[in-house]
Amino acid sequence: MKAKKKLTANMLFSNYMNYVLENNANPSSVYSFAKENNFDEADFYKFYGSFEALEKAVFATFFDNTVEMLAKSEEFQSFDARNKLLSFYFTFFEILTANRSYVVYALKMHKNNMKALGKLSDLKHRFTQFVSELEIEMIDVKQEKLKKFQEKSLEESAWIQLLITMKFWLDDTSASFEKTDIFIEKSLNASFDLLNVQPLKSIIDLGKFLFKEKMNPRL
Repeated sequence: MKAKKKLTANMLFSNYMNYVLENNANPSSVYSFAKENNFDEADFYKFYGSFEALEKAVFATFFDNTVEMLAKSEEFQSFDARNKLLSFYFTFFEILTANRSYVVYALKMHKNNMKALGKLSDLKHRFTQFVSELEIEMIDVKQEKLKKFQEKSLEESAWIQLLITMKFWLDDTSASFEKTDIFIEKSLNASFDLLNVQPLKSIIDLGKFLFKEKMNPRL
């Protein structure tokens, strides 16, 4: 009898992705999946409670691998927020491209988009945390509730932008997905230009000045 394999998370990812791509369907059960890949069913549950949890972990791992690669770059550490996010995007989509067949299957198999989004929930948590740590400059607000709302709005809008970019990439048929690269650069630059606080600060300062002058007119 062939000895059972000692299971690792990477083995699970690889075996699972290979299975769905070769069969164009999910495994019927953890039992059959374990038997086909020669490991104990109980070992699967040491890592994940279900195939759904495994699928979420795959996309979270794409994120983790991206950040790990960026952390090795001394140049990345010196970048401002805009260039750090650009670097993240380009690296993240390189990893998605290396696993494109699986990503297309995983995100397009459901007609119900909410199920597809469910697979990205762990990715969302990691990505929004990453964005919050970039220290993107925003208008300074004194009220704590407004500040938290502002930060949450930034994180949610950044997440929506990532989803839009993923959709663009999924539909991109250009060589080497060069149109996606262009889209990334133009859309992120546009977003940061809209967030540019210097013009807004000037307008706010002017408004404060005019308000003060109106309330305290000089003779």
